[in-house]
Amino acid sequence: MTISNNSPYYVKLGFKFLVIFFICYFIHISQGILIPFAFAILLAVLLLPIAAFIESKGFSRSLSIGIALIIALVVISSIIYFLSSQIAKFVDDIPSIKKHLEDHLISVQNWINATFHISFSEQNIYLNNAAEKLKDSGTGYISSTFFSITETLMLLILLPIYTFLILYYRDLVRRFFYGVFPPHQGEKVSNVIRETKTMIHNYIVGLMIEMAVVAVCNSFGLMMLGIKYAMFFGVMAAVLNIIPYIGMFTATLFTVLVTLTTSSNTSDVIWVIVIMYGIHIIDVNVLMPKIVASKLRINALMSILGVIIGGALTGLSGLFLSVPAIAMLKIICDQVDDLKPWGLLLGDDISGMKKGRLLRHLKNLKLRKPIVK
Repeated sequence: MTISNNSPYYVKLGFKFLVIFFICYFIHISQGILIPFAFAILLAVLLLPIAAFIESKGFSRSLSIGIALIIALVVISSIIYFLSSQIAKFVDDIPSIKKHLEDHLISVQNWINATFHISFSEQNIYLNNAAEKLKDSGTGYISSTFFSITETLMLLILLPIYTFLILYYRDLVRRFFYGVFPPHQGEKVSNVIRETKTMIHNYIVGLMIEMAVVAVCNSFGLMMLGIKYAMFFGVMAAVLNIIPYIGMFTATLFTVLVTLTTSSNTSDVIWVIVIMYGIHIIDVNVLMPKIVASKLRINALMSILGVIIGGALTGLSGLFLSVPAIAMLKIICDQVDDLKPWGLLLGDDISGMKKGRLLRHLKNLKLRKPIVK
C-alpha cells in the first residue's frame, strides 16, 4: 500500500503512529548503544563553550577537548565522592532504622486491631501477600531500570570517548546534517541545530543551578529541625527533583519514613513535609519557570507522559533523558510544516484559553474610568 498526499487522513495518521511504535521499539532494543551516546551528546554540548574557548587561545582541538573533559571529570568525581560519603554514613545506620520501622509497624497494627478488629495474623497475611506481589513486580522493574555493573563500566568508558569524538568531529557532523536535507531546507536545518544546542546547554546549566539551590535549601531546612542525615536527604531530594512531579514525592516519603525512626518528636514529620513541599512549591513556581522551564517550552502533561514512557523504554536513564528529548523533538516539529500540530501539542502555548468569569469581571473593573463629579 502506497501512502500519498491523497490518501485518507486516518491512513496517514495510522502510518505516523506505526512509525512512532517502531521508533520506540528500536530505542528499547538498542538502549545499550543509544543511552551512552545520548549522555555523551548532552555532555558534549555542555563542554562545547569551554573547549571552543580554550581552542581560541591557540591550543589544538584535541588538547582543548582533553582539558575540558578533565575539568568535567574532576567536577563529576567530586560530586560522586560527596554522595558516596553521605550514602556510606546512612548505610551504617540501616539496621537501627529497620528496627525502629518495625516498632512503628507494630504500633500501627495495634491501632488497626483496636479500631477495625482485624487480627494480627490477618494483617500479616495481607502484608506478606503485598510483599510477594511487590517482589515479583519490582524485581523485573529494578533489573530493567538500574544499570548492572558491566553496563555501568561500559558507560564510564564510552562516555568520555563518545564525548571527545563528538566534539572533535562536530564540523563533520554539521556538514552531514546539511548534506542530508535539500539545499532549500538549509535555513530550517540551521535553526534546528542552533536552537537544539542552545536549549540543551541552557537546560543543563539551569538544571544544575536549580539542583544546587534546592539542595542547599532542603539541607538547611532539615538541619534547622535537627533531622539526621539532613544533607543527604537535601541532596537526594534535589537529584530526584529532576523527575517531574514524581521525584519530590518519593524523596519526601523516604525522608518522612527515616525521620520516624530517628526522631523522638512526632511533629518533626509534619515540619519535614512542610519544609520540603514549601521549597518544592517555590521551586515549581519561581525557580523552574525562570531558570529551566523557559528553555524547554513543553507542557506539564507531555513532561509527565514523556517521563513515564522514557522510564518504560530505557529505565532510570530514560527518566532523565526524556525531558530534553521531548524539547528537542518539539524544536524539530516546529520547523517541519507537516509536524507543526505535534509541536503545538508538545508546547505550553495556552494563549487561546478562555479566561474565567471572575478574572474577566476583575479586568473590566480595572478598565472602567472613574466618574468625575
